[in-house]
Amino acid sequence: MCLAVVAWQSHPDYPLVIAANRDEFYTRSTRPAAWWGSSVSLLAGRDEEAGGTWLGITRAGRTALLTNVRAPSERNPHAPSRGAIAVDALQSPQPAGEWLRAQGQRLAAYNGFNLLLAEPAPAGGALRRLVYYTNRRRAAPRSLAPGIYGLSNGFLDTPWPKVVRAVGAFACALAQRVDADALLALLADRRPVPDSELPSTGVPLEWERALAPIQIRANGYGTRSSTVLTVRRDGIVSFLERSFAPEAPEQYRDRHFEFALDGARSRSPRASGARKPG
Repeated sequence: MCLAVVAWQSHPDYPLVIAANRDEFYTRSTRPAAWWGSSVSLLAGRDEEAGGTWLGITRAGRTALLTNVRAPSERNPHAPSRGAIAVDALQSPQPAGEWLRAQGQRLAAYNGFNLLLAEPAPAGGALRRLVYYTNRRRAAPRSLAPGIYGLSNGFLDTPWPKVVRAVGAFACALAQRVDADALLALLADRRPVPDSELPSTGVPLEWERALAPIQIRANGYGTRSSTVLTVRRDGIVSFLERSFAPEAPEQYRDRHFEFALDGARSRSPRASGARKPG
């Protein structure tokens, strides 16, 4: 995943709203969002090459969102896949900060990443903390204050043009109402960025240009899925994933899941899907 905007405890009805794009090579095999097995209470997409994920939520409300840090000169080709971090974070029973501190030495072996990890209250049905961590800064995990945040392949709130543009549009959208279609439209923005505003991240200029829009369509690489995840204050979760066909990126399929967090009022989960033109 290469772009996410997050509203944390800043909306009266939704303690958590996430709108995110996952960018990846079209040749990398991916499964769309689904519940992982009969005994695993984890909803996420799956990277079939390494078995990890980039964004997921459990029935208890524990939520993990992972992005890579773009630093080509520091990349270790033998490092383990970063998608495993999100899966491990989701499945751990430890509080977010405690888990991250315990994993510090192990996490240093991965290529650069950012992780946002939300955890539910002990009684269930509510979220109580959102923690940010990166293994590329010597800083402890940080509990985030209520607000709106942007994250791409720099660090949290690094003001890349796509982050600034997405955060502004996200804030305006939430000021009206939480509408999944509006957030998907935000994530579909392909407007280019002037060369004078491009960040310098260690890739050639033509790739800086290609990677600068909110939604990416490059040669062999692009936005593979867009996800809107909302957690309502009464514990109802909506997870909408729009996955794009790698062989025809203008085609997409929507999958929508809705369920009640453990401890919230009972409601039957549902899922639906349909392929439509982009």
